[in-house]
Amino acid sequence: MSDNHTIDEETALLAPAKKSTPLPKVQIGIVLLLQLCEPITSHSIYPYINQLVSELDITGGDERKVGYYAGLLQSLFYLTEAVMVIQWSRMSDHIGRKPVLLIGLMGATASILLFGFSRTFWTLVISRCLCGLLNGNSGVMKSMMGELTDSSNRAQGFSLIPITGTLGVTLGPLVGGTLARPHERFPRVFGGRFWQEYPYFLPCLVISSLTCVSFIITLLFLRETVPKRIRDRRRFSLVSGSVTPFDVSPVRSHDGPLPLRDLLVRPVIISISNYMALAFLNIMLNALLPLFFTMPIHIGGLGFKPSTIGYIMGSYGAGTSMFQVLFFARIVRRFGERRTFLRSITLFMPIFLLLPVMSSIAQRSGVNIVVWLSIVVLVSLMILMDMAYGCIFLYVTASSPNKRSLGATNGLSQMSVSLARAIGPALATSLFSLSVEKNILGGYAVYAVLFCISSLVIFLAVLLPEKVWEEKDANSL
Repeated sequence: MSDNHTIDEETALLAPAKKSTPLPKVQIGIVLLLQLCEPITSHSIYPYINQLVSELDITGGDERKVGYYAGLLQSLFYLTEAVMVIQWSRMSDHIGRKPVLLIGLMGATASILLFGFSRTFWTLVISRCLCGLLNGNSGVMKSMMGELTDSSNRAQGFSLIPITGTLGVTLGPLVGGTLARPHERFPRVFGGRFWQEYPYFLPCLVISSLTCVSFIITLLFLRETVPKRIRDRRRFSLVSGSVTPFDVSPVRSHDGPLPLRDLLVRPVIISISNYMALAFLNIMLNALLPLFFTMPIHIGGLGFKPSTIGYIMGSYGAGTSMFQVLFFARIVRRFGERRTFLRSITLFMPIFLLLPVMSSIAQRSGVNIVVWLSIVVLVSLMILMDMAYGCIFLYVTASSPNKRSLGATNGLSQMSVSLARAIGPALATSLFSLSVEKNILGGYAVYAVLFCISSLVIFLAVLLPEKVWEEKDANSL
């Protein structure tokens, strides 16, 4: 029967639904804990990154130039991650997922502590680069989720990834915004000289504690999903020199991962291209919002404090988590993966249009009730938009040519997405600074550009099939 057949009322009565396999709760819980660490670590700096750049005095006192440097710091993590993530994912296909995950957690802990101790722009740069180079966890975690689930429960399992991701987006800004500059907010406890010299160390310390706990839990309780006999065979190949984990030769193995060139089939290309487009738009929005909220009203922002920004970003993450838990699976069952993805990704257009509207109102009347209602609408649209992630994860996982290439496929997707995320923050924040500095379109040119990009992405989204790609077994080539 065709995958595109129409299901009517009669079909539903005659064909009972396939019973879903129970999810391995403990193992998936650990994977989701690891998934939580990355957005918390990366998003915790958002509420204060622009203020930190201003305090370093690298802009010469010109607040309009803050966006250039803040965007660069946010982009560096993804740029360096793009260099190494495919290598870590390929490595996990050969030596196992668990060792690579542990290395990533150690790298995250070290880099966020270095960020908190940074007193110069270049130490901030080194911190972000170190975090990106040692972080291969994003692709590996999705590979583990694919291996811990099957076709009957994979949608349920992958729906938890964006939920956990948005929980991290909630907690990260809350921790960063609440604990930044503790000597001002909690002078009785953090009034010492150390906290005045390192005003952003406390949120970094709290985040590093979470990654340390996650490291211990992973080390003790996470089970390897790559079978031992396959790891031993590949480890022997590595030692003998007959193959490397980064091999791109045309030699095929029926029980092993395919060479990189053989991964570039139509389902993989279309799925990853849409994932890149989604991530590109989303990272530009995530980089632009803190800058928009921080900058003074007269240069196109709203003039909010880091704590206020943290609460807004946190409410978005909390709302997304609740919505995904309650409604995502139902919506996908009702409309299908493709229609849900299309409707979600089109929401970027009204989202980018709302920002200049809020700025214009604030410049005329201040931050009044209309602006706050607009923020509520903005956050609501972002919550609906995040459904696109759950859908595209299903497409990417199902597009893998075989199960043994799942790590490489997710690594390739994460490398591509990291490149998009490396470009996005610097592009969005630089466009903001350029728009207000040169007064292009009244300072609103950045939103016109992002609106046009959002509209073009729809043409890529329509290439996805109605149903996710047919899943290949381990020996499929």
